[in-house]
Amino acid sequence: MIGVTRHIWQDYVEETDHLRHHKDVKPIYAKRKETIERVFADAKEKHGMRWTKLRGLKKLSMQGMLTFAAMNLKKMANWTWQGPEMA
Repeated sequence: MIGVTRHIWQDYVEETDHLRHHKDVKPIYAKRKETIERVFADAKEKHGMRWTKLRGLKKLSMQGMLTFAAMNLKKMANWTWQGPEMA
């Protein structure tokens, strides 16, 4: 008998896809493009994450961590610059 081969995590993928369309979760996914996706777009456009001259996972991980650390420091500096009511 020949069966259909499914990925070992396919049940979890289907469950998350089902939850993504739930009425309580839809607004969260709508805000994703304004928050999380924007961070990666800024890293790509403003912080040189589009291309790299580095080779190897270790060097690329280092570049990514340093880039996002710098972005977080800039965000913290802007919060303190605006005053305590915004922090």
